[in-house]
Amino acid sequence: MSASSFLKALKAEGLTVVEVGDWREHNRDHKGPWGPVHGVLLHHTVTRGSARTVEICRKGHDDLPGPLCHGVITKDGTVHLVGYGRANHAGPGDDDVLRAVVAEKAPPPDNEADTDGNRHFYGFECENLGDGDDPWPAAQLDAIERAAAAVCRHHGWNERSVLGHLEWQPGKVDPRGFTMASMRERIRDRLK
Repeated sequence: MSASSFLKALKAEGLTVVEVGDWREHNRDHKGPWGPVHGVLLHHTVTRGSARTVEICRKGHDDLPGPLCHGVITKDGTVHLVGYGRANHAGPGDDDVLRAVVAEKAPPPDNEADTDGNRHFYGFECENLGDGDDPWPAAQLDAIERAAAAVCRHHGWNERSVLGHLEWQPGKVDPRGFTMASMRERIRDRLK
């Protein structure tokens, strides 16, 4: 999907979208290929404050240059587009999980990190401290559901093409505060 198609798909799903800077050309493509893309990966940011969160996800930090995702979903349910193409969000993950995503089956437990996920996933960072106490407002959960569904709808994928980072990379816990099973149910219902 092109960057323009990505934007169109998100808006068609009823999302409020903010385009941040040169997001269409902001990527890490010089570090390796992007694609074939097989799914959507959801994260929490461990940050507070929408403006700061968007800036970090766009620019990155000393240890990890941006973009750190394609879209940032803030507490109010707005999707801020910060990059398109390869992004530093997925990291290495489990090849068995990738095969399950491609086959649109339930993911097995992730027990190795042998596959480049930045190549294969769209990434949405969701503003949340990730401590299990920071709330997930209804507007934000709705936007997460809609954003993932928009990408799935465009590609003809089902809800099993959506993973949490914790299902992809051993040792990750995000997103924390809602279950991926419940989010996939919401995405499934939206895609009907």
